[in-house]
Parts: sequence; C-alpha cells; structure tokens
Amino acid sequence: MKKKITVDVVSDVVCPWCYIGKRHLEKALEELPELEVEVNWHPFQLDPTVPEEGVNKVEHYTNKFGSMDRFEMLSQRVLQAGENAGIAFDFDQIERVPNTLKLHNLLHEAQKEGRATELKGFLLSSYFEKGKDLSSVDVIVELMEEFGWSSLRTLETLENQEASYWVKQEIRHYQNLGISGVPFFIINQKYGLSGAQPSEVFVEALAEVSNKIKEEEADACSIDDPNC
Repeated sequence: MKKKITVDVVSDVVCPWCYIGKRHLEKALEELPELEVEVNWHPFQLDPTVPEEGVNKVEHYTNKFGSMDRFEMLSQRVLQAGENAGIAFDFDQIERVPNTLKLHNLLHEAQKEGRATELKGFLLSSYFEKGKDLSSVDVIVELMEEFGWSSLRTLETLENQEASYWVKQEIRHYQNLGISGVPFFIINQKYGLSGAQPSEVFVEALAEVSNKIKEEEADACSIDDPNC
C-alpha cells in the first residue's frame, strides 16, 4: 500500500513565481506516477496594504521597483522562466493589482471540495496570461461562473467573514514559522523548499521522502511472527 505524501504550498495569487513553482511541481509529479501525493494550498499576501478596490499597475510597480523601466528589466527573468514552464506571461494586459484576501476566500472554499489546485491555476492564468482584473467583483463572478460556481455562491464566499478569519489565521501561522517569501513548499510537514525550484529538485526531494517512508516501514519481526 502506497504511503501518501503531502505537499503544503504557501503562495499568493498575484505572484508570478508561485505560478512557475506550481508548474514545476506538477511536472515533477508527472515524472513520479508511482507516488501518491496530496497537494494542499495555503494563503499568503505579498502586499496586504493594497486597497480592497485594487491599485493601478503602473502606480504599484513604480512604487515597488522605483520605475516601470526597472520593473520591465526585472521581469525578463520571470518571462523566460515562464516560457520554459509553458506559461505565456503578459504583463502588458494587466491594468490593476488586486488585494488578494478575498481571492484566498475562494480558494479556501474550493479546498473543501478538492478543487483548490484547479482554481489556483485558473486564477493565476486568468491574471497573468489574460490580464483579468481580479480587483473587480463583476470580473471575478464572471470567471467563477466559467469555473462552475453560481454568482450567488461566489458573492457569498467573497464576503464570508469566517473564511476571511481562517485565511488571516493561516497567513499569520506561516509568517510565524518564518516564511516571508513565496512560493514555499512543505513536504510531509518536515521538509521545506523555498521558491520556484526546478522540477528536478522536486523530483529529488519527493523521491527522498518516499525512500525515508519505505525505510520507516521496512520489514521487522513481531512477537507473533512465525518467520522470526
């Protein structure tokens, strides 16, 4: 019987390296079909000071990087890494940077039905590849209808104070563990990998954890074992 390996991923929705890291992890899992791996998604906000209505992209990136020229220079590495991972980043289409707290509410709800991985990829693609305004409730409702949720369910989830409470608690928990940058991957609640590691690093780490599980479950004699 295969022992399940858990991978807890701490990430944000408007984080390009989180998108790249997700793709790298997925590629690694494709290369290890013999392993049973459960991926769980956990919230993080890279910039909780962004207003609820979002902020203009140019204003945000100019404040963060000093100028749009510097942002465009730094983004070249992201664009290349994205292309290598099969992601067509299109920063030109993005007009607003959202506050991601309520987006994490959606992921919190989707996790309950085992669709958080699917929704995470959908939101990342919608924002980074299609330039969807994730600060607009109308846009989010439209996207979630495409995802299969009713507008009522989406609106209720966005405003769900209990969900927001648990999202904030999780964010605080991982900050208290010392996580200050994302993506961050925790394998079997023991081994941490920081950043969008190459897929081969994930393959090596998961294989090593699997081998440790096998060692822990190696044959041994019990009191009633007729072979001992």
